[in-house]
Amino acid sequence: PVANATITPGPLSHQVHAGDPVTLRCSVQVGSAPVTFTWLHERQKVAQGAILELGHVDVGHSGTYQCMATNQLGQGGHRVFRALSPDLALEVTPGSPWVTVLATGVSESLLFLVLLVVVVVGWHRQHRL
Repeated sequence: PVANATITPGPLSHQVHAGDPVTLRCSVQVGSAPVTFTWLHERQKVAQGAILELGHVDVGHSGTYQCMATNQLGQGGHRVFRALSPDLALEVTPGSPWVTVLATGVSESLLFLVLLVVVVVGWHRQHRL
């Protein structure tokens, strides 16, 4: 059965300019072929296939994305297995030239460390001037 579905955003940086194309790739760690992929935006089906091309991103692309991997096992494919990826949040800020892609499955401790580094660097830059 399929397991451990994940989404990899592209480009690999977490910020892109508004209007740039964004590509999301879905993969599974385990699963016998054939594996099919379905993309969900705000829990609604929007596309099929391992790759989701969003084109020129804008505010309408905001929201959560998930991919669902499916395969069938047994004679005649009687058993269907599904693996749902963690949410990936795409936030497009109106009036801003930046689009931020956030993986909401990031552990809280890692998020805390990133925020701490940002605060320390900001404080250091402010007091260095």
